[in-house]
Amino acid sequence: MVLNRQVGPVGPRPAGTAVLTPKDIFGILRRHILMIVSMTVLGLIIGGVSWYLLLKYYPKYTAQTTIKVLPPVEKDPTTIGGAQVAKDIQYGSRLSMAAIIKQQSTLENLLKRDKVRETKWFRSFGEIKDKRITKAVRDLKKHFGAHAQRDGDYIAVSMTCGDKEEAALIVNEMVTLFLASQGRTKKEDITARLAGLAEQRIRVQRDVDSAERALDDVRKRWKITDLEQRYFQNTITLRLNDLELQENELTLTISQIQASIGTLERQATGPINEQVEDLIENDPTVVMLTRQIVSLEASLAGRLTKFGENHRVVREIQEQINETRDRRASRRAEIAEQTRQANFKNAQDQLIVLLNRLEQLKKMRQEATAQKRDLDLARVQYGQRVDIRDERKQMLDSVKAQIEKLKMMYDDPETPKVKFAGMAPAPLEVSSPKWKIYFPGGMMLGLMFGIGFAFLVEMLNDLVRTPRDVGRFLHIPLLGVIPDAAEDDQQTHGIDLSLIVRQAPYSIISESYRRFRTNLKLSSSSQSVKAVLVSSGAPGDGKTSVAVNLATTFVAESKKVLLIDANFWRPGLHAIFPRQQVRGEGSGFAEESQGEVSEAGGQSEFGLSTLLTGLCGYQEVIRSSGIEGFDIIDSGPLPANPAELLGSEQMKQLLKHQRACYDYIIVDGPPVLLVSDVKTLARVVDGTVLVFNAGATRRGAALRTIRELREVNATIVGCVLFAVKAMKGGYFTEQFKSYQEYQKPQLAHST
Repeated sequence: MVLNRQVGPVGPRPAGTAVLTPKDIFGILRRHILMIVSMTVLGLIIGGVSWYLLLKYYPKYTAQTTIKVLPPVEKDPTTIGGAQVAKDIQYGSRLSMAAIIKQQSTLENLLKRDKVRETKWFRSFGEIKDKRITKAVRDLKKHFGAHAQRDGDYIAVSMTCGDKEEAALIVNEMVTLFLASQGRTKKEDITARLAGLAEQRIRVQRDVDSAERALDDVRKRWKITDLEQRYFQNTITLRLNDLELQENELTLTISQIQASIGTLERQATGPINEQVEDLIENDPTVVMLTRQIVSLEASLAGRLTKFGENHRVVREIQEQINETRDRRASRRAEIAEQTRQANFKNAQDQLIVLLNRLEQLKKMRQEATAQKRDLDLARVQYGQRVDIRDERKQMLDSVKAQIEKLKMMYDDPETPKVKFAGMAPAPLEVSSPKWKIYFPGGMMLGLMFGIGFAFLVEMLNDLVRTPRDVGRFLHIPLLGVIPDAAEDDQQTHGIDLSLIVRQAPYSIISESYRRFRTNLKLSSSSQSVKAVLVSSGAPGDGKTSVAVNLATTFVAESKKVLLIDANFWRPGLHAIFPRQQVRGEGSGFAEESQGEVSEAGGQSEFGLSTLLTGLCGYQEVIRSSGIEGFDIIDSGPLPANPAELLGSEQMKQLLKHQRACYDYIIVDGPPVLLVSDVKTLARVVDGTVLVFNAGATRRGAALRTIRELREVNATIVGCVLFAVKAMKGGYFTEQFKSYQEYQKPQLAHST
């Protein structure tokens, strides 16, 4: 991971910080950029070589043609044009036909064609028939294609194989097979429909004949031939209407005559009316008598003038006039009586005749009404059967029309709904391999593999290398990050790492130790931590260097520090700080004799082990490191029971007694995972600082180290990440540059 966080006295980091940030990803890519570039170039080379070999030994050719698909509706051959079909429906039809082309049965039928069986492509699948067919079908499913165009009216049919001529042949054979199959299928469907319509026509014709017979039965049953509904009326209807009209007129006449009879009866016994008077005046006899009277009166007038009134002739004429007048009056009375009686009698006779005629008309109308009722009922039955007959005739005509249309569709070249668009030509260029695919593809695959391998290397690396790893996996406070000495080789070249703070005070490593000291002092438990145990999980992790340099940083603050070497198994302080030959009284040490040291700078006979076993006192084991305020207790000889000694009451008394004399007591302990000494020691100190080597300590070992101490209820103040190497894109690369620039003026002044 990238070291991109400022180190401080912080506690365990939440799980959310484990997510890779864009900067982390960029750092990983920078650290492995050479590998990624190498993989990319290698992928490009492999892609180019693969393209060349495939082009030379295994080229692929793709032949292609198209099939035009007509709208999936039955076109009426008797009309011009056709119905509009939605685009989605047409596309669905093309998809279904493309699926039919690619289905297994169609592919197997293709393999049965002689031209396909003679190809090298087919023979390449072996001699065993069943296996050869299976392999060929599998290869067709992989390399044969039929794709419906979304916005066009065509299906693209293609085949890819090693021979261009055979690829075109297979495509053309499939197109021929499919067109023939579709045409045969459509014609078989039309033939089946024609057979069904022929049977239906026979059934409907039988129904029509049966309906005609039913009409004849109605005519015979009612004995009426004219039952058709026409624009003119039937004779029965006309006769009934005429009878009804005559009856109405006769009824009206009878009513008038009955009214006249009453009037005539009254006239026969009453005065003569004007009508009778007119008849009397027009009577010839009365007219003659009237004329005679007029003639006699004229003659009388002449005779009166000539003869006078008393003349006999005058009297005779007067008598003749009177006699004629009597005769006329008698005639008038006779005619009047005869006329009135005759009128009355004639009216009565006429009434009788008309009443008889009315009775006859009623009988005739009843007969006509019955005939009309029979006619209506017969027409209803006839009409029902006519409707059935007409419906059957219409159905028969429709069936006949459909038969004629199907016959025309059978001969229509557009009936299969597919058209041949042209033969597939032999392809001019290879379809595979394409350099445009292999070169960029190889480069991209190499790049992806390089990036993936870079992330895989990062993820599989389980070393505790960065502060992020501490917060992500260990969940304990990180007190300091000590860079690797190689990162600051100009300042630290040839210097012992245990003495780097003293001998290279301006190096970034020394500054890192001082930051560690500050973080330790500012930690939440620093007020009660004076005796600090420095340990690690395994030997060689740098705990002794950390302990010595930490003590040196405290001494630089004018603090008194006691450094105790509690690693009986592999002590190291005696080599870092060789014993002095002479010690003064003022230094707080007893004067050592030459015999107390086995050799200059070697391991002393007195140390922590002899002090805890009571073989010596404090004055014999505490010695100066050569630095003012910085004293050391060596480990001494390896005891038989180191764990018991480090956890004994004497050890507690030692720490208790020296707390009053020193500001800080730093104990350099043994590795936690190798010996149990450190567990007992961790319980008697105020706190433990663990050292993890960024180049050697694995996460599992670090977690076991922490778990071992927590099981004995040891107080873990925090940890130090030792020998951390700067990574590309990480924290230390920029920090080193900034620190060197920042300290240049001070270094120039000091020199």
